[in-house]
Amino acid sequence: MDVKVEKSGGCPVMHGAVTEIRNSVMDWWPKSLNLDILSQHDTKTDPMGKDFDYREEVQTLDFDALKKDMHALMTDSQEWWPADWGHYGGLMIRMAWHAAGSYRMGDGRGGAGTGNQRFAPLNSWPDNVSLDKARRLLWPIKKKYGNKVSWADLIILAGNIAYESMGLKTFGFGFGREDIWHPEIDTYWGAEKEWLAPSDERYTDVDEPDTMENPLAAVQMGLIYVNPEGVNGNPDPIKTAAQVRETFKRMAMNDEETAALTAGGHTVGKTHGNGDADALGPDPEDAGVEMQGLGWANPEQDGLASRAVTSGLEGAWTTKPLEFDMGYFDMLFGHDWWVQKSPAGANQWEPVDIKEEDMPVDASDPSKRHKPIMTDADMAMRFDPAYKAICEKFIADPEYFRDTFARAWFKLTHRDMGPKARYIGPDVPEEDLIWQDPIPVGPTGYDVDAVKAKIAASGLSIAEMVSTAWDSARTYRGSDMRGGANGARIRLAPQKDWEGNEPERLAKVLSVLEPIAKDAGASIADVIVLAGNLGVEQAAKAAGYDVTVPFEPGRGDATDEMTDAESFEPLEPLADGYRNWLKKDYAVTPEELMLDRTQLMRLTAPEMTVLVGGMRAIGTNYGGTKHGVFTDREGALTTDFFTNLTDMAYKWVATEDGIYEIRDRKSDEVKWTATRMDLIFGSNSILRAYSEVYAQDDASEKFVNDFVAAWTKVMNADRFDLV
Repeated sequence: MDVKVEKSGGCPVMHGAVTEIRNSVMDWWPKSLNLDILSQHDTKTDPMGKDFDYREEVQTLDFDALKKDMHALMTDSQEWWPADWGHYGGLMIRMAWHAAGSYRMGDGRGGAGTGNQRFAPLNSWPDNVSLDKARRLLWPIKKKYGNKVSWADLIILAGNIAYESMGLKTFGFGFGREDIWHPEIDTYWGAEKEWLAPSDERYTDVDEPDTMENPLAAVQMGLIYVNPEGVNGNPDPIKTAAQVRETFKRMAMNDEETAALTAGGHTVGKTHGNGDADALGPDPEDAGVEMQGLGWANPEQDGLASRAVTSGLEGAWTTKPLEFDMGYFDMLFGHDWWVQKSPAGANQWEPVDIKEEDMPVDASDPSKRHKPIMTDADMAMRFDPAYKAICEKFIADPEYFRDTFARAWFKLTHRDMGPKARYIGPDVPEEDLIWQDPIPVGPTGYDVDAVKAKIAASGLSIAEMVSTAWDSARTYRGSDMRGGANGARIRLAPQKDWEGNEPERLAKVLSVLEPIAKDAGASIADVIVLAGNLGVEQAAKAAGYDVTVPFEPGRGDATDEMTDAESFEPLEPLADGYRNWLKKDYAVTPEELMLDRTQLMRLTAPEMTVLVGGMRAIGTNYGGTKHGVFTDREGALTTDFFTNLTDMAYKWVATEDGIYEIRDRKSDEVKWTATRMDLIFGSNSILRAYSEVYAQDDASEKFVNDFVAAWTKVMNADRFDLV
């Protein structure tokens, strides 16, 4: 076909339409519910194909050969990006640290578990300057071992090997992180419109660090932790200490772990600011194609490691920055410090007086020495009373410091991998750690049918059984593989007291199910799920379909001693669109909250649709409310939610209290009531398309089968032993 192009500059393609966000549908209708996060890792973006299983492939890896090559890499300095003192350890540690350090406990997102540092925005964050070089240095090894090792695993392993090559006995390492293939659009990094905007923008009061907007943890857009120059760039170790404490708390670290990580992280390597930061070229996402994915070109570096510019601060923390020793504490507590300016103009602390032999040598020229430096966060370790006491404990017991740091580093780099059952490789530690949410292996030899018969005769209603199983399983977060029905932590603090779990109803159901589990030799975790499955089967039967919900025994029961109750607090649901419940009104709409929960549970938009419609029909609303229960056959797994939602015999009227009335068009009689979480399935064009599938006259059997499949996916989401 001939295409006519006007001589005036016409072009046969859509200018920027496939690359510029401003040309998206959401720009035209910004209030429309954006469902993209539910399909962000669609198989069409994965070049490996549906039959590739990384967790199987990595087990064929020659682990020893890989580690040997990684050790060799550390001292193989390349002319195109020379290593500090001929050793890439500091750079590799920073790469691994910044990959893992983006994790936040609030929603479990971020972290190193997906290799997301390869993509925007993380690959171009101001705090990640030069980490593009670290990944490019790793490329020959990735190329050699191919699909047997993921980028996600390789990035973290590089940090581990770097520490080992500098004298630290690490705590262990687990392979098993699977790569993603495009940016994670589900992660909210903040509302700022510019990099490194003042901290005030994400705090109600910047002087009260706990007022930082949830689920954020870093103090500014584009930083991993805190500003190394001080709060909003103003040195003040006490104020910085408060921000460090809150930020690391949100990243699942206590004070001792925070002090150990700060000291251990700055015992080796250096900062880079020996030049003009303004002279750097654009970041990787903004650089020209000739840069081939590299950014921050430094025209003043001249092939010298000592001329690099990243954070803008310049200098090493210790006398021997290639050795993991106690030099950090010797330097920090052995000198008086004052604020000076780096060559790049950044605020940094330097010793007032120091012997020349105690200064670290130049990163490129061993004949030169420079003063060591400290960041404001380092000075916080000296002046904050709690951090100082911890550091003094480390100084008195160097082995305790080494062990504490090694464990904290392991936690930092593995926190988002989920339970230990997901770790692969010869260096997985045998010790069970409480932050791994340990769960004992559950029994499998009991009579499942006999247990179901006892549950059926117990007098529990369909809604009670289904709601309890759902509440137990819905805490699962695919972001960090925490939560879920396995472990039955719904019966432990803090979950047993969560408002969203209806404590009174929960206690009643557990009082019935626990004796059944004990008598049968089954776990209560299994019996809770089995009761939910039975409820679904009974609801399907009431709709005219005999189905058996798939069930795999083997869940274990966690104990209080196995549960870090405080770390489970962020998993508390504040809304649940599936049970039509909001704890209170929020700045975001109820349907957006439902979407966020759906994405964390790793459900698709069609799965969300069928589950909501089915649970409304079964009658599982929080507190037994009737909003969205568009049926006269409550308790039966029917398509009534969809048929009545799409029936033009009704009109939908908003009321002043935020509830909607469904009225008969002829009589004006109120037939049903609804919330936004109900009506979104008829108002959003995509969700309406799904709803119409189930509203069709031939959809009943498909609906029941689809509901059972989605339900089973939720119940088994945390069964890593079944993978």
